Amino acid sequence: MSRAITFLLLFNLFMLAACTSKTVVPPTQDPATYFQEGEKYFAEGDYKQAIAAWDKVRDSYYSPELNALAEFKIAEAHFLAEEYVEAAVAYEAFLKSHPDSPRIPDVLYQLGLSYNHQILAPDQDQTATIYALNAFKTLKERFPKDRRSQEVQLYIDRCLNQLADSELNIGRFYLRSESYSAAINRLDGLLKKYPNYYQRDEAYYYLGQAYLLNGEMDKSMEAFNTLFTDYVGSEYIVDAKEFIEKND
Repeated sequence: MSRAITFLLLFNLFMLAACTSKTVVPPTQDPATYFQEGEKYFAEGDYKQAIAAWDKVRDSYYSPELNALAEFKIAEAHFLAEEYVEAAVAYEAFLKSHPDSPRIPDVLYQLGLSYNHQILAPDQDQTATIYALNAFKTLKERFPKDRRSQEVQLYIDRCLNQLADSELNIGRFYLRSESYSAAINRLDGLLKKYPNYYQRDEAYYYLGQAYLLNGEMDKSMEAFNTLFTDYVGSEYIVDAKEFIEKND
């Protein structure tokens, strides 16, 4: 009898241990619930948790509409969290996956802003400037009646001026390095490519120098005369006249 009781006790202990060792798996929530969780975190400014919740929605493939909305919200959360590289990647992915979405204008606008926040100084790499410009130009060309059209044009103009600034820096560098032909190519190309550049007078000033130092007197005078006649109030006129006198 005592052996039987001992056996039963050992068996019950074994079964209890086996039961308590099992991992309790919480029930999986449906995608709509995860989406609402993301909305709650987003409203609270907890973008990391919002993205995590919407990732679960996206990975569930519950419905094309909910997936697309989750992808858009993920990009938006990255943007508001000032994670502009991640935001740009997410917006680009949305454009590829949902080319006919009614949210395309908003995505293009936000994509442009995401790249705009990554723009570096004119003497550094301008890849982000080019990407921002492409996004804004695409928005303006595809959706000319978009409510943000005037604002988008301002961003386009800023990007173009930024790229022109970069070209001017390169032209000045070549001029200082006595690579006059290279300087001429950059500066002349700048003036042709960016007709609305706000520092065209400075570009003509350096272009006149480059031509003169390269032995092209006629083209030098043409550049300087354009500076003198088209930009009467320019701060570079006095310096240009002094340069001509010094190198005459």
